[in-house]
This record gives sequence, C-alpha cells and structure tokens, in this order.
Amino acid sequence: LNIWQIAYKLMLEVHQISKNLLPKDERFRLRDQAERSSSSVVDAIVEGYSTFYFKDKMKSFYLARRESAETQGHLRKMEGKGYISRERSNYLIEQYEGLIRGVNGFIRYVKEKQSKKSKS
Repeated sequence: LNIWQIAYKLMLEVHQISKNLLPKDERFRLRDQAERSSSSVVDAIVEGYSTFYFKDKMKSFYLARRESAETQGHLRKMEGKGYISRERSNYLIEQYEGLIRGVNGFIRYVKEKQSKKSKS
C-alpha cells in the first residue's frame, strides 16, 4: 500500500529526529510520544489492511488518521522548543497531511467496496 510506504518513511524520519536532535531530558516525554505516535500510524495501516472485518478496518484507519494528527502536534512542539527548524516542521506536517488525505481516500475505497458487496 502506498499509504503504508509513506507512513513508514515518515516514521523513520521522526525517529531519526527524535534520536539525534532532541536532548536527553526529552527522552521520556516528547521523544517517546513522537516515536510512539509515528509508529502507531504504520501499525494501524497494517492492521486495517490485514483484518477481514469491515468495522475493524475502519477502526484501524481512523486510528491511523488520529495518530498522524498527534504526530503533527509533536512536530510542532519540536519546532516550538527549537529542536527542528520551521521549514522542516512544515515539510513533515505537510507530508502527514498528504498521508491523512491518502488514508481518507482508502477509507472511501473500502466503504464503496463494502457498499457494493452488501448490495450484491
């Protein structure tokens, strides 16, 4: 899935930033939160794609959307605290916006497929 590939690339970048640019006193605060939320996006997409039941699929894709938004918030905090530049923050946040649009598109696709299936 293209959305998984995008989410995975973004997760690696967030982890790299967290590991290399955040001070040690952020280890159990911002770093853990950013790494967890960015990883959860990837995991939720995999779970949604692999599960059989429609409601479980939707729940997972909605979670991917929420975790993407949470990661955007962590990136803004990193910018606000001076750990990353505004340009890098804006770039990554825009990449997450694109990912959210992709997840929304996949949700629409799954819903349409389910609708056709139930009409058959």
